[in-house]
Amino acid sequence: MRVRSVRTMAIVAPLSLVWLAAQEARAQTPAVTPAETPAQAPSPAPAPGTAAPASQPAEEPGFLTNLWTRSTLLGDAGGLRTKLANVGLSFGIQDTNEVFGNVTGGVKTGAAYDGVTLMSVGLDTQPAFGWEGGTFNVSAWNIRGRNLSTDNLLVLQTVSGIEAQPTTRFWEIWYQQAFLNNHADIKVGQQSLDQEFITSQGSSLFLNTVMGWPMVPTADLYAGGPAYPLSSLGARLRGRPTDNLTILGGVFQDNPPGGPFNNDSQLLGSTRWGGNFNLRTGALFIAEVQYTINQPSNGQVVTPDAQPGGLPGTYKLGFWYDTAPFPSPQYDNTGLSLANPASTGIPAQIQHNFSIYGVVDQQLWLPKDGPQAVGFFARLMGAPGNRNLVDFSVNSGLNLKAPLPTRDNDTFGVGFGFAKVSGSVAAFDQATNFFTGSFVPIRSSETFVEVTYQIQATPWWTVQPDFQYFFTPGGGIVNPSNPSQSVPNAAVFGVRSVVTF
Repeated sequence: MRVRSVRTMAIVAPLSLVWLAAQEARAQTPAVTPAETPAQAPSPAPAPGTAAPASQPAEEPGFLTNLWTRSTLLGDAGGLRTKLANVGLSFGIQDTNEVFGNVTGGVKTGAAYDGVTLMSVGLDTQPAFGWEGGTFNVSAWNIRGRNLSTDNLLVLQTVSGIEAQPTTRFWEIWYQQAFLNNHADIKVGQQSLDQEFITSQGSSLFLNTVMGWPMVPTADLYAGGPAYPLSSLGARLRGRPTDNLTILGGVFQDNPPGGPFNNDSQLLGSTRWGGNFNLRTGALFIAEVQYTINQPSNGQVVTPDAQPGGLPGTYKLGFWYDTAPFPSPQYDNTGLSLANPASTGIPAQIQHNFSIYGVVDQQLWLPKDGPQAVGFFARLMGAPGNRNLVDFSVNSGLNLKAPLPTRDNDTFGVGFGFAKVSGSVAAFDQATNFFTGSFVPIRSSETFVEVTYQIQATPWWTVQPDFQYFFTPGGGIVNPSNPSQSVPNAAVFGVRSVVTF
């Protein structure tokens, strides 16, 4: 009963303020462009996994003063944040709650609640110890609720970036040190790759999981790789040779839970609380080059007049390489088809795995006057098909900032995602039909369309209605209720609330 009460309060308490908050914030909240919109999933976001702002300077004499215009609900927390900042400490809490339901399609219709609370503590070594350029960070999750995507839909590209197995666990624990006059830094410790690699500012508006951490690594790495809600021990190096060029590279343990490849549990052993340091499976190397164009400087407002060189954009090219063995989806360890009745049922192991990817974030339109802006994003990834479920994925879309009069900080977005099932998986389905003499749908690809509207009720609170439609869920996966048919297309409605404390 206590857990249920806490969940209810987490949803009802902020929602009870919505009318007044919206009225106060309507004329007072500063405008930002789509490229500046923060990730709404503590991820996946960006993505799921975006940490809450850590500190807030003292600006108000009382708790309720400037309640609707400050960036966090607690503000300076009675002076606590300022006192902690003086000794280098900061803290952040971000609470996300949502309800999604499919009205058609899937294996069954229905709705589900899920939520997550992200807690983070940071230490700046300069005010703390007089050590220049050092940052220490610890963060943890409380994850709760039910997973609509696995229970009702059987989709590859899951509905929400915060869906995960309920638990309370540490997430990231790392130390970062800057050097070369802040032109380079190194980060060592437990890290989640979706915070820095393969990220897109434009896609962070959307709620589907692959708008945060893309489909190829989700399907093809052990346990989906070191991304929300998991992290891995590793080291990351970042350099900025020029103002426009950033180079990222790192090496991480590739299997956060430490189990077999087909294990789908995020709660194995010490992974339940975030303390698994598995070094036995393989190493995951990842590198990325980022190039920006027409970026504003010194707080300059991004407008066509201020940016005579053109509209701002960010372009990324990268790859990852995993040294571990990966099971063949088509052949066993003797070379027979896994669908053959004479097969051992033990997949052949193929050494190593890799992927190449590209990311585009580009502003398309900025008026000379007014808060409106239109941004475009796209992410494409490819991987070898002989050892992977998905060998190609793409997600893309458009964002419109300030779509309605007087709603300068709201954002409307339309996006889509596409995941192609590999030829080896399709060949296994065909072989199954041949050897059994029955019909099993041949998997091919899955596509979804997402339409979303983010309401910035206050600077510390967003409410986001969302619609997603899935074509050929699971790439055409067999319907457990009717093995001769695929899972039907699904229409999903939902709403998310995010409060930053």
